[in-house]
Amino acid sequence: MNTRRRLLQASAGLVSWQLLPAAQATPETMRAAIQAFTAGAAVRSGRVKLDIATLVDNGNTVPVTVEVTSPMSPADHVQRIGLFNEANPQPEVAVFHLGPHNGVARVATRMRLATSQRVLALAQMNDGSWWQAQADVIVTLAACIEG
Repeated sequence: MNTRRRLLQASAGLVSWQLLPAAQATPETMRAAIQAFTAGAAVRSGRVKLDIATLVDNGNTVPVTVEVTSPMSPADHVQRIGLFNEANPQPEVAVFHLGPHNGVARVATRMRLATSQRVLALAQMNDGSWWQAQADVIVTLAACIEG
């Protein structure tokens, strides 16, 4: 009987946990994550190319490519590329560390998109400058949603 009671308590806890609303990033949490990532530095548009479809049928696996215009030499190279979103459970999707040994400042990955939202790519150069590109993505079948 003690085992049955524990099983029922655990089942009730699991069901109630699934009924809780899923945590979701907001434009404000994305801005805060970007502020933390850039340490408050000014970010300019340009030099970064964000390649992501603007209309996505299924948000479970969305291809993303970020390319930064840079010679990738010791004197001028990309140090970090960050990928952010405003409506997934976490605003910071990925951070890539690069250096002149990479040869090309290009990264590619797949991400999940909870719903239609803005996606932002940031690049930190070795001279301390920050560059960005963004895209608004419409998702017809959402991912990252519980239940």
